[in-house]
Amino acid sequence: MSPTWDSDEPIEAERISVPGWLRVILRGLALGTVLFGGLLVLLLVRLVERPLSGVDRPVTPYITQGVCRTALFILGMRLLVRGPRLRVRGAVVANHSSWLDIFALNARKNVYFVSKSEVASWPGIGWLARATGTVFIRRDPRDVKAQVALFEERLRHGHRLLFFPEGTSSDTVRVLPFKPTLFAPFFGDALIHEMRVQAVTVIYHPPEGKDPRFYGWWGEMGFGEHLIKVLAQHPQGKIELVYHEPVRIDAFPNRKTLARKLEEQVRSHHSRLCE
Repeated sequence: MSPTWDSDEPIEAERISVPGWLRVILRGLALGTVLFGGLLVLLLVRLVERPLSGVDRPVTPYITQGVCRTALFILGMRLLVRGPRLRVRGAVVANHSSWLDIFALNARKNVYFVSKSEVASWPGIGWLARATGTVFIRRDPRDVKAQVALFEERLRHGHRLLFFPEGTSSDTVRVLPFKPTLFAPFFGDALIHEMRVQAVTVIYHPPEGKDPRFYGWWGEMGFGEHLIKVLAQHPQGKIELVYHEPVRIDAFPNRKTLARKLEEQVRSHHSRLCE
């Protein structure tokens, strides 16, 4: 398992005003209604979709996309997008800074996240992840063959898998080194000549006057506390997604060079870089 990244400079706790608490209540109720209402609709549609289409999901990903766009609207966050769309079989990789990444990346295109297996057992989040087709893996070299078979199946059905190669979330102002282990399954015989991988830079622009790390969620930060802080904020900042030119797997001799190239692409448009 990848260790959780932490910072030597903790972020100061936000003091929430009375209007802020009112926003927490109103936005929280609206967000909960949209998320769990959307989950109910998705599950009902899946009851019909699954017998007819199996692993294919011709309808439900659009429900997920609509829910995520609505969630960002409720939060009052703008989403800025630039760069080409991946229109062939392949995967997407992005830097990871916050639970908000899930909303932003799902709002832009239909993707299926690849997550560590422990997430499947998390209350609430695990249910949502399973329902939306998340691929759960154990980061163990002994499982590479099984992962290759799983990725092949999902890709054959047109699923675009999304990875966070840093292996953990950070503070929005830096990009952590990409772990090459996660790219090993792509170099199997059935994928290496078929696959494209597209890097995405996720950039958070904080609310005016706030800590640049305002939207970052890392280390031992509590999810509830961070959620309340975001719900209370007005005006909000914005999220920017920069999609880079997709690369071919077979253009690279090994997973380390591929990971290095994708990391360079992500860093090239990030607001601040690791030292």
